[in-house]
Amino acid sequence: MSRHRGFQIVTVVLALLSIAEILYFWLMPSVEPWLPPEGGHPGDQVDWLFRFMASAAALLYTFVVGYIIYFVIAFRRRRSDPPDALGANIHDNPKLEAAWTIVPTLFVVLLSILSIKIWYVLQVQPANGLVVESIGRQWYFTFRYPDVNGEITSEMHLPVNVPVTLNMTSGDVIHSFWVPDMRLKADMIPGMINTIRFTPTRIGRYQIICTEFCGTGHSTMDKQVMVVEPVAQYEAWYHLWQARNAHAGNGIPTVSSGAISLVGGYAGAGKALFSQKCSACHALAPFGQRIVGPGLLGVLHDPAHPDLVDGAPATPADVAKILQSGYTGSYGHMPDQAENGLSNKDIANLVAYLNTLRLK
Repeated sequence: MSRHRGFQIVTVVLALLSIAEILYFWLMPSVEPWLPPEGGHPGDQVDWLFRFMASAAALLYTFVVGYIIYFVIAFRRRRSDPPDALGANIHDNPKLEAAWTIVPTLFVVLLSILSIKIWYVLQVQPANGLVVESIGRQWYFTFRYPDVNGEITSEMHLPVNVPVTLNMTSGDVIHSFWVPDMRLKADMIPGMINTIRFTPTRIGRYQIICTEFCGTGHSTMDKQVMVVEPVAQYEAWYHLWQARNAHAGNGIPTVSSGAISLVGGYAGAGKALFSQKCSACHALAPFGQRIVGPGLLGVLHDPAHPDLVDGAPATPADVAKILQSGYTGSYGHMPDQAENGLSNKDIANLVAYLNTLRLK
């Protein structure tokens, strides 16, 4: 076989094709849609490992598939072959069998060493810098910062060129935290804390995506961003949230007892909360246009639907009661105050926002 002219030609062609593929993976820019520019360290090391694995996979795939196609063509049954013709009875090649056992084993060992080096950076280094917590919830992420009360439910802000330790967990089901530009991904598991360490090096806004199916609103968990900004801008944002959350509680959300006061509810804050915690199940549309639950456009001002799903009249107090206690019925399960991570003030803000929505 090694002296077969067709085999030699095919081998040369496959070798040239493999070299071209390897050059592509190592020389391609990081602006491909599936490989955005890395936004931090060790994203460059992750990209290097990706290129190495892609090159090895391309080399293996090209030769395996190329030889299969060649053998199918070169050793096909021809019309001139007698009906009882048999192929060559070839077996027992110790050198070949040893090669395809030893070479893949050495490759896996090498790949393990390279992967562990990057894993060490993500898990152990750097040990200083900023510590941030992220909690996955249905269906949004919240963030906690040192000396900032409560949780931030909008954007995640980080200073550029400052090492970050990110501790992640979940408040309900399994989520997964993924920032493609940072090459960061880790599961968020209830009762467990996963940690990754990195240093953002590129100023910009980077999409955060949940990659673990976490319920009916999973596909909406791609609206929040990681904002990397100059240190001065980050500090201004940080001090703003210190002041804004000065009186927020740090305890685990619970279901309040008694009716919730709606005095002082702020519709602007309620609008932000609605997009983060309600829009996965409720559309800003008439009552009958449901996602999971009914549409809430004009819910407090729609004479065609004077009652809520629990049979109570559509009043601000009764809407607050559903947000506080939850509801389970023909529309499904509405999380209560604790499951949704809502404070009494959050409920007042949501009701104030719903009260501004009217049918056109």
